[in-house]
Amino acid sequence: MELKTKVSDASVDAFLATLDSELRRADSEVVSELMQAATGAEAKLWGTNIIGFGHYRYKCSKGKPTDWMQIAFAPRKDKVTLYLMGMDENAELLSRLGKHTRGGGCLHIKKLSDVDIDVLKELIERSVALAVERSI
Repeated sequence: MELKTKVSDASVDAFLATLDSELRRADSEVVSELMQAATGAEAKLWGTNIIGFGHYRYKCSKGKPTDWMQIAFAPRKDKVTLYLMGMDENAELLSRLGKHTRGGGCLHIKKLSDVDIDVLKELIERSVALAVERSI
């Protein structure tokens, strides 16, 4: 099975410029800076609206090596969704993060002013470390 979401050549800056909300654009810039600092990688657009960083290779359920981003986020209409690894292992950090919701491997934040940026930075760094550790 081939993944539907793939890295594209589209401009991340052009995508961010299309966001209607000034707050969503500003929050996305901050998250982008945190993720770029954690990975040392440039932002790439995956699909049409996911901004990913770094490279992660894993074996899918059928044993086929699959390429993915180490970490990513997607600006949504009413929140920013972060795609992180190891959230269950970081329950203590999440308890100190501030106002957020979770679903699967996603962390949803309505606005960055609702969370502790230092805690978010640590969650991002730990997620990248897990991706590096688990990459084949």
